[in-house]
Amino acid sequence: MPNWNEVIIEIQQEQQKHPNVNPLDTVRRKYLKRVSEITGRNTIAYYSGWLQKPTAPGTAVGDKDKSGFMLGINKLDRSQGLDLILHTPGGDIAATESLVDYLYSMYDKDIRVIVPQISMSAGTMIAFASKEIVMGKHSNLGPIDPQMGGLACQAVLNEFEQAKDDIKQNPHSAALWQVIISKYHPTFLGACQQAIEWSEKMVSDWLEYNMCNGDLERVKNIVGTFSNHSVQKSHSRHISKKECKEVGLVISDLESNQELQDAVLTTHHAFMHTFSNTHCVKIIENHQGVAYIEQAAPPSSH
Repeated sequence: MPNWNEVIIEIQQEQQKHPNVNPLDTVRRKYLKRVSEITGRNTIAYYSGWLQKPTAPGTAVGDKDKSGFMLGINKLDRSQGLDLILHTPGGDIAATESLVDYLYSMYDKDIRVIVPQISMSAGTMIAFASKEIVMGKHSNLGPIDPQMGGLACQAVLNEFEQAKDDIKQNPHSAALWQVIISKYHPTFLGACQQAIEWSEKMVSDWLEYNMCNGDLERVKNIVGTFSNHSVQKSHSRHISKKECKEVGLVISDLESNQELQDAVLTTHHAFMHTFSNTHCVKIIENHQGVAYIEQAAPPSSH
């Protein structure tokens, strides 16, 4: 299967042979279909272009994404299960919950997630809803501690507790802490606590239902590790396949099937080239070439 540079060459050759057809689409769909042929399963790629367009709107998980999945799942033989290829920075918790509920209604437990490179935050939460996660040595998941306004909810609560303890021991520090704490609006602390409880309950239920098959100790260990801001330190931390296995997730090695690994990584390269060479910011596409594509507005010229 072609590597990164060879995919570029193939795209260029495709452009020369069929100048009236988008070669990016042709090459990308060719290899996505190949993934499905190897596995014998339905395959949907859920890709965000946030790495290429970090400031563009529409790259995060949102409510519009369900329309893309409805389009992609329509007319598929659902008895063949679903392999979901994930590449996303995460996004809205409510949209994530709704999306997973929809996928369960379509495929029940027969959902496998493949992570070619990165599936962070809410993307990790979606992966936790599957029965199995396929990762390579280069693949990463991320912490699932919720964020509000770019701040880690648990870090906010920890800071507030630190302020209370410090003021008790040293009342003169109250003036300093007042400057820090005043940046939070009155309901912010409660909202942070509720977001933590909501996300942990959601993920715990998914893990118990599917991947962990009722093993509550495994569920507790996984959620406790991935949601603990004190352990992970940063919401952007990249958690390796090795760590995912150690904590109790059901992880399969992408390297164990060379043919599948080649097809998945070539598909990944093709998606990356699409984001680099178009205004696309998100693509939800199935192995039959049915795609939901969001584009960012091109920069205005003056």
